[in-house]
Amino acid sequence: MSDAVSTSSTTSKPLTPTPKPFAPEDEVSLREALKRCSPSTFEAAVQFRKTGNAEHVPAVVIGVIERFVEPDLRIKLKDADDDLRLIEDLGIDSLTMMEIVILVEDVLTMTINNDELRNLRTVGDVKTFIDCKIRGLPLPRPTKFIPIEHIGSVMPVQPPFLFLNEASVSSSAANGKYKITGQEFFLQGHFKDNPVMPASIMLEALGQLAVLYLLEGAPTEPGKAVSAQMIFFTGCEGVRAHRVCKPGDILSLSIKPKRMKMPLATFEGAIRVGQEKAVIAEEITLTYGFVDAVSAPVTINGAEHLEGASATETTVPSPTPLRAAITA
Repeated sequence: MSDAVSTSSTTSKPLTPTPKPFAPEDEVSLREALKRCSPSTFEAAVQFRKTGNAEHVPAVVIGVIERFVEPDLRIKLKDADDDLRLIEDLGIDSLTMMEIVILVEDVLTMTINNDELRNLRTVGDVKTFIDCKIRGLPLPRPTKFIPIEHIGSVMPVQPPFLFLNEASVSSSAANGKYKITGQEFFLQGHFKDNPVMPASIMLEALGQLAVLYLLEGAPTEPGKAVSAQMIFFTGCEGVRAHRVCKPGDILSLSIKPKRMKMPLATFEGAIRVGQEKAVIAEEITLTYGFVDAVSAPVTINGAEHLEGASATETTVPSPTPLRAAITA
């Protein structure tokens, strides 16, 4: 199987089209279109129109979204969190989304079909979508939002040792949240009269999010699926704890795959509380294996049977169970 996530600098990509000449009247028109956006949004749009450099696009997109978000919610965009949900976190309804799209089309001189908007659920989805359109790259798979019920049904780790309340998985990353309730069993002794979330448990939560990515977002071979019973922890590097986390804190977790070639998958991970860094892990490595993908149920003689249910597992090295690799 070839690398599912390329880290090579020699990977060929479509070149950004040569920009059209940017005349003075174009700048006047652009300034009028962005008159209710920040000056930095206008400057980024001017640079994009002059150079065609897609690196200016995220600033334009964030600035346009900010223009349509209620003032009391704009603070959320300052951190440029790609996991921010357009509807739930920013209050953007379908009509407002159309206004955003029309302005982005005008500013970036591009066309977006309505059907392409259906899977745009987060700020990150919007930025990635527009970046791919501009560069002429294939559109990524949409972000999949996973509620706690589904997380519990697919994860090999179960309560009370499951540290994901919700998650979203795309083809390039996974994000999750966990609220420290204060009722966790390990807080009874960590520490006396001063409950603190162990750093080892926070690393465990990042490992669990990486497991969920393998199960729900990782590319696989045709006819194969990642086996939940064959994912194990092998090691981690570059772990740093930056913040004490206590009951009431909501942990925002994120992981991104760095290298994937069966049977090894390496991720970088981070946890934040609000805008503060809590834990950074430069590399978290898991082993995994494939089984034959199970097809939808088919009826045989009045009874349901699963095609491919007797899958043969792919052999991988025998590692230790998934667990934290640092102590609190």
